[in-house]
Amino acid sequence: MKVTIENKKGLNKDLKILIDKETMNSYMDKKYEEIKGTVNLKGFRPGKVPKEVLKRQFGKAVFGEVLDKVLKDTSTKALEENKIKPAGQPKLDLKTYGEDKELEYVLSVTELPKVDIKSLENIKFDQYTVKIDDSETDKRIKEIAKNQPNFKDTKPETKAKEGDLVALDYKATVDGKEFKGNEGKNTQLTLGKDLFLKGFDKQLIGAKKDDEKIVEAILPENFPEKDLVNKKAKFNCKILNIKQPEEVKIDDSFAKNLGAKDLKDLKILISKQINDEYKNSLDQLSKNQILKEIEKIKVEEVPENLVQEEIKILSQGMPEDEAKKNKKTFEKKAKTRIKTGLILNEFGEKNQIKVSEVEIQNEVQKQLRMMPGQEKMVMDFYQKNPSAVASLRGSVYEEKILNLIKEKGKPNKKEISKSEAEKILKEAHEHNHDHENQDSKKKSEVKTAKEKKPSTKTAKSKPATKKTKKVSKK
Repeated sequence: MKVTIENKKGLNKDLKILIDKETMNSYMDKKYEEIKGTVNLKGFRPGKVPKEVLKRQFGKAVFGEVLDKVLKDTSTKALEENKIKPAGQPKLDLKTYGEDKELEYVLSVTELPKVDIKSLENIKFDQYTVKIDDSETDKRIKEIAKNQPNFKDTKPETKAKEGDLVALDYKATVDGKEFKGNEGKNTQLTLGKDLFLKGFDKQLIGAKKDDEKIVEAILPENFPEKDLVNKKAKFNCKILNIKQPEEVKIDDSFAKNLGAKDLKDLKILISKQINDEYKNSLDQLSKNQILKEIEKIKVEEVPENLVQEEIKILSQGMPEDEAKKNKKTFEKKAKTRIKTGLILNEFGEKNQIKVSEVEIQNEVQKQLRMMPGQEKMVMDFYQKNPSAVASLRGSVYEEKILNLIKEKGKPNKKEISKSEAEKILKEAHEHNHDHENQDSKKKSEVKTAKEKKPSTKTAKSKPATKKTKKVSKK
């Protein structure tokens, strides 16, 4: 195979590839040998059909398969040997080909630019640690205690009030008739929470132990007996007991009930919990700073074909005149996104960052936990949409790259208070919200457009006869 690089114009290159006649014939001979054992022709024993006969019968089909294989093998090899990573699908132009002939073709390719990632080793960003005051921890523990009240028995003449725990037996009827599930024994209600039936609790206020009381309530939409839905039921209630809430004593025993060793250990755990609530959001701010710094890194030329593809995504669903009006804005944003993706790709490759199937499954499981009750729907979505799994893989890959950049970078470590963390996050949210509003205004007529970040999945060279993987978008 002889490869000559011609017509170099920036990132655009033409590779003239020549495969001599002898090599082509050896490919053909190998293919004929391969099919010889599988062909059954009248008058010939299996595996004994002469090559000339095979050639007359199957020559065209064999050459087509051989040509496809040679183009695939040689185009991939030519790109790899010349260290060219294509940005998009190369174009192939056959010049000379045919049985018992040499093969000559031109591979026109737009190359991914060389990217200098040395500056990522010392990238600067703010790294926050939230210092949680003891008062914040104590406040959170008191809130937990308040939501887990103890109840103490009351005197028989005590009247039930909001917040009390009332135990009762009941028997219900609709239009004077009993129904399935109309009885309850030792049912306990905390008055005021309205967790049983709407308006039920307030009718028990003022009741005393051993009182009998008629309570009326509408049966809800989700009531099992469908013919009784939205009907008024009468509940004959017998009050068994009334308990009043008492302040929970915050001590070692209380801490142990929450899974801690003692009160001191509980305070440590709660402090960490509060810190973690801010950590993810603050870490994301750090990563956003890193991305902003990456945008400043100079890339000599961004592949125009990738820019145009990104512009199509940004303007998706937009009327043609509106798209033209915002073309420069989209072009600038597209170049920034592509450039960032190229830099992250290069860093990921140099540091041999991979995403395992276990990591993908862990990410799916994380999403399942965030959507209780919809687990099957989420699993079906990923099983039926390979592109969604690919997008998820891109997200995990990018996250791993940014985490490694953080490890290698130069963090400006800042210890801040909880109130300072809240202020920083609020300002960041308002800043992002302003940008979203601006984008929304520019795309006021768009209904289906969805913006996507450039993926950090690496563009790999593929056979010229197949689609070459692009620097894709998430």
